[in-house]
Amino acid sequence: MDFEKKLNGYISSVNEFLKGCAAVSETAQKVLFEAMNYSLTAGGKRIRPVLTLSVCDMLGGDMKDALLFGCAIECIHTYSLIHDDLPCMDNDSLRRGRPTCHIAYGEANALLAGDGLLNTAFELMSDSSRYSSVDFEKAVNIIQIVSSASGKYGMIGGQVIDLESENKDDISADELINMHRLKTGAIIRAAALVGAVIGGADSVQTEKIIEFSENLGLAFQVKDDILDVLGSEELLGKPIGSDMESGKRTFVSVLGLEKSKETLKRLTEEAKKPLETFGERAEFLLEFTDYLTERQN
Repeated sequence: MDFEKKLNGYISSVNEFLKGCAAVSETAQKVLFEAMNYSLTAGGKRIRPVLTLSVCDMLGGDMKDALLFGCAIECIHTYSLIHDDLPCMDNDSLRRGRPTCHIAYGEANALLAGDGLLNTAFELMSDSSRYSSVDFEKAVNIIQIVSSASGKYGMIGGQVIDLESENKDDISADELINMHRLKTGAIIRAAALVGAVIGGADSVQTEKIIEFSENLGLAFQVKDDILDVLGSEELLGKPIGSDMESGKRTFVSVLGLEKSKETLKRLTEEAKKPLETFGERAEFLLEFTDYLTERQN
């Protein structure tokens, strides 16, 4: 298998689909579409839809449906980035090497662009005319998985915990892990689980995919925290040390750099182990795990 070729194929399909999700139209709300499109097409690794696509592909599922639901999840992820960057949250001025949405379009339009992308996600997932093989029961299951992962007991809840933990010195490693299981990990888990649902995974396969994705989500965050200290501003597209400077509790600030590196290595192996169930079919996911945990941006 040519990993790079397959990865680029997935990303190309995602980027092509996303072009139509917030295409600019000459309407009274044109600026809203421009702001949505500005952030949605800003690039990125497309980790979440790639997970949906690759898990579904591994199981022999319908790739058209995987693309639809995976891109809906990417809309939710992008909305969360727009809102995270706002002055009332992380107050960031750079995202992926260019001005954040609120710097480019103003705070109010950025807020609405995030809202628009969140609603776009559910418009996509609930439009049965777009389904290829997913039936009503699976669609409702998928929408429940995604809404739960992105809501008060998932990504949004994790963000609240993150805000509450700023500048606190008594955050434990367990509390930090719980926060990131929600803030970062819940959507990554959901993306893989949606691929499993579309692919028709049985109960054993589903449990293995959940175990894989939960460990991958944590490993991804640990790597992010390490890069915030050791990474290149040019490669990351944002200032180095911004999390530390703003008082955020990170794996590096709580565990230290060397312990964080050890934790990353352990989580990477724990993510890969459950994939043994799938044999050679998991080759892409195994390489994708290494790709994410060895990345420089």
